Amino acid sequence: MDSFLNLAARILMSQIFLISGIGKISAYAGTQAYMEKMGVPGALLPLVILTEIGGALALLLGFQARWAALALAGFTLLSGLIFHFQPGDQMQMISFMKNLAIAGGLLMVVRHGAGAPGIDKPGGH
Repeated sequence: MDSFLNLAARILMSQIFLISGIGKISAYAGTQAYMEKMGVPGALLPLVILTEIGGALALLLGFQARWAALALAGFTLLSGLIFHFQPGDQMQMISFMKNLAIAGGLLMVVRHGAGAPGIDKPGGH
């Protein structure tokens, strides 16, 4: 049961980053313009895409999952502050709090690891 829960948790946490990173590739110019509108240099978009897709795949596969989760947690907190922390806008604040919850789950992976199954820990507990 633990192996199933570990894998399910990693799938649920990684899917948002994988889908988001792929979406940024297909809407590159629009994403870059939005970043710049929010005061973030558009030249950082390749790093954002690499962080989201690379971190998601590492987390999903259980490869260096603690480091991937740490990177994704930092990314999630930073992007939440930049793009969603708008106290006067309830919907943006809900998105900000979701970012906080995602970062919390990722920090649990930093603390406890990905568990089995995964590349770093294929069998056992």
